[in-house]
Amino acid sequence: MRHLSLSLSMAETNATVNQKKIDDCYMPLVHSNSSSINIDDSLSGVDDPIPIIDFSMLISDDPDKQFKTTQDLRNACLEYGSFMVINHELPDNLIMRVYEALAQFFDLRKEEKREYETNDPTDMIRWGKWDGNLLSTEFIKMVVHPTFHCPTKLAGLSEILQECIKRMRELGVQLLRAISKTLGFEECYIEKRMKLESGHDFISANDYQVRLNSENQLGQPPHYDTGLLVLLLPGESNGLQLEHHGKWINVNPQPNSIVVIIADHIEILTNGKYKSLLHRVVLNKKVRRISLPLFLGPSLDTTVSPMPEFVDEHHPPAYLVKTYKESLETNQYQVIDGMSCMKNVRL
Repeated sequence: MRHLSLSLSMAETNATVNQKKIDDCYMPLVHSNSSSINIDDSLSGVDDPIPIIDFSMLISDDPDKQFKTTQDLRNACLEYGSFMVINHELPDNLIMRVYEALAQFFDLRKEEKREYETNDPTDMIRWGKWDGNLLSTEFIKMVVHPTFHCPTKLAGLSEILQECIKRMRELGVQLLRAISKTLGFEECYIEKRMKLESGHDFISANDYQVRLNSENQLGQPPHYDTGLLVLLLPGESNGLQLEHHGKWINVNPQPNSIVVIIADHIEILTNGKYKSLLHRVVLNKKVRRISLPLFLGPSLDTTVSPMPEFVDEHHPPAYLVKTYKESLETNQYQVIDGMSCMKNVRL
C-alpha cells in the first residue's frame, strides 16, 4: 500500500489518469449481461415500487408465512433482480452510527485519506475520489472477510463497521439460504457450494456530496456487480436507480431498510435464471448521500459455473468456468469503473 511519502504531484497524476479511465469507459448503456437492453435514459427515473421482503416472515416459525415470503422472494429474483428487506435484525441506532462514522471519515483532510490511495487492485484498503466530466463520488473500499481490514485514521470506525458488517453478512447468508430454497435446493446448498465460510467479501462505502454547481449528474454509471449478492445500506436520501423492463426505477428506501441486488455469480450459478441487475446512481444535488454496500462473494478458490440442475440439451452452459479469484482479477478486483465480469465469462 502507498503511504503519505508518496508525492502530491504523483498522487494528483494518478487521480487524473484514473478519472480519465472512468470517463473513457463510461457508456450510458452497459450491454455485458444483455444483448437487447433498450433503456429510457432519463435521469429522473420513475417511482415504481420494488418488491419488499419481510425478513421476520422469511424466518417465521409459521410454515405458511415462510412459504408465502419464499415465493415472494422467488418472484423478486426472477422479475426484478432486487428487493428491499424490512424487519431485519440490524438495530436502527447501529445503522445511524455507521452513517455518522463514515461521514467523519470522508470529512478527514485529503492528505490523511491519501494513505489509502492506490492503483493496486489487490490492496485490502483503497480510497479514491472521482470528480471529472461525468462522475462525482468518493469511496473507501475494504476487504472485510475472511479477514477484516479498516483504516485506522478514525477512532471507533473499525468497531462500528465490524459490528455492522457481521450482522449484514449474517443476513446475507440467511437470504442465500432462502434463495437456495426458491431454486428447489436444500437451504445450505449455495452456502456450501460457494464456501461462504471463507467467502471473499468487501465493502465500498460511497460519499455523494452536494454539488450545486456541478454539471455531473451521476455518482456511478450503469453497471453490474461481481459476487453473489450486494446488501446495501442505501443512505438517507434517494439516488439509486434499478433497470426494469427498459425503465430506470428510483429506489425510495423505507427507513433503515436494506436493498439487496442479485450479482453476477448468482446469474452464473443459475445459468441465467436469476440475472445480475443493471443499476446506477444519480446525484442528489440537495442532500449529501452516504451509502454502504456489502459485496457477498464465494471463497477465492471456489470454481463458479452453472449448476448441473440448470443445464440440459435445451439450456447448455452459458458461462465459462472460472474461480472467483480469476473473475476478480479479470475485473481488477471490482474497481469502481462500471465494468462487469460477465463479458469475460459469457460463452
